[in-house]
Amino acid sequence: MQRPALSLDDPHPARQAETLIAVIGASGRSGRALCRALVQAGQRVLAVQRRPSEATEPAARMADLGDPAALAAALEGATVVVNTAHARWTSQVLAAAPRHARLVLMGSTRRFSRWPDPHGDGVRAGETAFLASGRPGVMLHPTLIYGQEGEGDVQRLATLLARLPVAPLPGGGRALVQPIYQDDVTRCLLAALSRPWERPETLVVAGPEAIAYRDFLRMVAQAAGLRAPPVLGFPAALLGPLARLVARLPGLPRVTPAQIRRLTEDKAFDISAMRDRLGVEPIPLRDGLALTFPRSASA
Repeated sequence: MQRPALSLDDPHPARQAETLIAVIGASGRSGRALCRALVQAGQRVLAVQRRPSEATEPAARMADLGDPAALAAALEGATVVVNTAHARWTSQVLAAAPRHARLVLMGSTRRFSRWPDPHGDGVRAGETAFLASGRPGVMLHPTLIYGQEGEGDVQRLATLLARLPVAPLPGGGRALVQPIYQDDVTRCLLAALSRPWERPETLVVAGPEAIAYRDFLRMVAQAAGLRAPPVLGFPAALLGPLARLVARLPGLPRVTPAQIRRLTEDKAFDISAMRDRLGVEPIPLRDGLALTFPRSASA
């Protein structure tokens, strides 16, 4: 399976030479992937992160998002600011970014959840601050991101499936999910960087189609070379105490009651704007999982 090409095409070489792209959260999964793609595309990149790394490219500046002066100093000279850190820091990024810098920010589709939680509340607050700022740019709201970059949710799910004889799911796992492959997120960020946004906008980025969580679970198991455990339907209220018991078992990932609650709501989204405005066609889930578990797929 070949990955879709990652590129950042700018028809104006002089403008590209003048551009300095600051990537906040450069040591995180999405930030690392974006920095790597930008460097490969010949862009001038400034990695903004909390602690030093061993990487020699791109150039890096240290800043804690909670330190306004340090963040402003780290972003000095940037013509484009990308924030791949949590969207709750949006107000701080807006205050520290150079006034004429374009903005590309990452949010999350957790902002659409009906269940209140600190993560979703932070995304909603960040989106509100961005839209009220009037600054040109876009906030991308990705669904569940999966891929080979680090130990993500899908890898942890595979670890859990390898140890459970059955998969207890609220409502039998019929709620919908629409995961997006990491490279597709990077392609969306690159496309957003190429657009001349005139005002603050938001846009959902997700996989090509929504599927039932029980089918997602089965596809992850197959891609990881595992037997998919049978699904048992449970009321969500009973799964919370069960998750706390499972968390005590050695070697098993922790599943929180909040995560269980989110399994009861559909996470399906229209991605026509992603296709039309960003020009990104996401790869099918089966293909993305084959890339995520390459050894299992080739076994």
